[in-house]
Parts: sequence; C-alpha cells; structure tokens
Amino acid sequence: MSLCLVIDDMHPSLPEYLQPLGIELHYRPDLKAAEVPAALAAHPYEGLLVRSKLRITTQLLAHGPHLRYVGRAGAGVDNIDEEALAAAGVTLLNAPEGNRDAVGEFAVGLLLALFRNIVRADGEVRAEAWHREANRGEEIGGKTIGLLGYGHMGKAFAKRLQAFDCTVLAYDHDSGVESNHHATLVSLPELQARAEVLSIHIPYSPANHHFVNHEFLTGFRNPLWLLNTARGEVLNHAALVEGLQNGQVRGAALDVLENEKLATLLPEQQARFDYLRAAPNVVLTPHVGGWSFQSYARINEVLARKIREFLAR
Repeated sequence: MSLCLVIDDMHPSLPEYLQPLGIELHYRPDLKAAEVPAALAAHPYEGLLVRSKLRITTQLLAHGPHLRYVGRAGAGVDNIDEEALAAAGVTLLNAPEGNRDAVGEFAVGLLLALFRNIVRADGEVRAEAWHREANRGEEIGGKTIGLLGYGHMGKAFAKRLQAFDCTVLAYDHDSGVESNHHATLVSLPELQARAEVLSIHIPYSPANHHFVNHEFLTGFRNPLWLLNTARGEVLNHAALVEGLQNGQVRGAALDVLENEKLATLLPEQQARFDYLRAAPNVVLTPHVGGWSFQSYARINEVLARKIREFLAR
C-alpha cells in the first residue's frame, strides 16, 4: 500500500478514485502550513496532494525523502518550486483540465458584466434608481478579442466565444502551443495592433511577473477592455490604474489581485485597491473563476488519472 498525504480540502470523491490504485490516504486538511514538515516526516509518504496552502520548497522536500509525486489540485503551480522537485526526483502532477471549463465560462460572464454594466446597474436598481441610458452597453459581436496565453484556459474561453460572432486572436510565447479553429495564433505585435479586449491566461512565474505593464498596455493601438482570470502578479496594478485613469483601459474585470490577502495590503497596494473598488468600470471577484461545484469534483478525476498513469510507468 502506497501512502499519500492530503493537506487541503478535496472533493469527497478522492478515496473512491485513489484506493483502487493501492493508495492509502492520510487526509489532513486541518494541518497548518508550519505543521506539514513534521507530518510529512512521520510516515514514508510517496505522494503529497496540495492546493495553495503551502509552498513546496527544497526545505520541505527534505522532510519527505520517500516522495515520488506532488499533486496540485488545480491549474496554477506558482506555489511549487519546480526546480526543487526536479532536483529531488519528484514528479509534479496538476489538473488544469479539471477547471478549464469553469474558467472559460466565467471569463465570458466577466466580459458580459463589463460590457453591459450588469454589476453597476444591479446596484442602482436595488437603490431604486432606474438609469437605462447611462447603462447602455457594448456587444461582444464584432469585437476583436485578444488572448494572452493559449493553453487550457485560453482555449476554453476561445471555444465559448465562438457563439458571439467575434474575432478571437491569441498569442503564446511557447512555439509548441497548438492552434485550433477557435482562435488565430498571431504575433504579439499583431495582437497589440488589433485587439479591443485583452484577456490574460498566462501562468505566474518569475519571468511573467508584471508581464502586463505600462509599456505593454501602451503598445496596444486600441483602448482596451481588460480581463484577468490568471494570476494577479502577472499584471502591474499601478499600470492598470494609470491606464484606467487616462482612458487607455476602458474597463477591467479582475478575478485575481496583486495581493489577495486584503487585510495585509501595503499602503501603495491599498491605494490601488481603493481606486479599483470605487471605479464604476471595474468588476472584482474573489478568485472564483475556476471554482465551481463541477470543477471541484472534476479535478479529482484528472488528478487520479494522472497519478494512475504515473504509477504505471
């Protein structure tokens, strides 16, 4: 029997997927991050399943000498030092296929909310104000939508945009990314020359830190509507606020922020957040793009399949 430590809440279907593989689960979502090293050292765990509670580092891996794989229940792996895993001979398994549909649908919802002033209008009607002309909105049809990144999430969004009779362009720095009929792969200069909407779908990495910055945004020919369902740190929020103030950015819908622990905002972060939450052309949600009842269960299916394939090598 192979042992696997689970340190975050998972959908309750996990045992039914992993027990037939000969895996005994030690389900410990109650563990605080500081308690994980000791827990990891207490048993010869071959697997560790995480969400985002914990950073996986060289120091942590030293407490799990028997580890063979780390499973990330979700898409983003910015909390995991992949070089440290490689050095320790530990395989990383993640599950972007599990929540890509949720993200794709949510991005459509954000775009509609932004274009049609849904959030603002809802608040006004609740306050017994009826402003039709002030809430006249834009249609997606006829627009050119630019996707920054064309992996699982970008492809899921592009697929859903097909119903709107719009043009979808995508740029990805990875030359190995495959195109499909939902979007046209273009160079970054072409994306900047043609896009009216920019939707961010790149993962966070040190190389992608503030990839979308002042220089990047001012490189677009058209004033932009901006969506971010990826990671807050890939977007320079100072550049975003500046763009909103000068009209380079017509509106923004953000499911992620530069610092999502709102009680710990630094003074400059607080000033930017105060501007964003007061702006009538900004929609904010609490990192729930990939968080649906269906994706919660589907992530287990994807992880279990990848663990089974890994163990069969």
